[in-house]
Amino acid sequence: MSDQERKCLECGERILGRVDKKFCSDHCRNAHNNKVNKDSKNLIRNINNRLRKNYRVLDSFPLHDGKTRTTRTRLLDKGFDFDFITNLYTTKKGTTYYFVYDLGYLPLENEYYMIVKRE
Repeated sequence: MSDQERKCLECGERILGRVDKKFCSDHCRNAHNNKVNKDSKNLIRNINNRLRKNYRVLDSFPLHDGKTRTTRTRLLDKGFDFDFITNLYTTKKGTTYYFVYDLGYLPLENEYYMIVKRE
């Protein structure tokens, strides 16, 4: 394909330079990729924002010896969303901890939760 036939995928301007070049500028390349990835980026951004919020909520409780206790109500009042975690950890005894990165929680009796930090 000759230089005259090569057009920017974003704006349609003629492209000069390398033969494999698809865009006339960084601006057009970024604009094109932002359009192509818009839906998935919004989904990922929203999930990451929820995870960050959950992490901040867990981190707002002062830990003593790497753990503390709180109630479901206090977690919810601070905006915690129990649907968003990064991983689960199940002990040999079958106890499941729910983690947001290195901070986790363990459901206890009567709507209490133990918050822990993994070292």
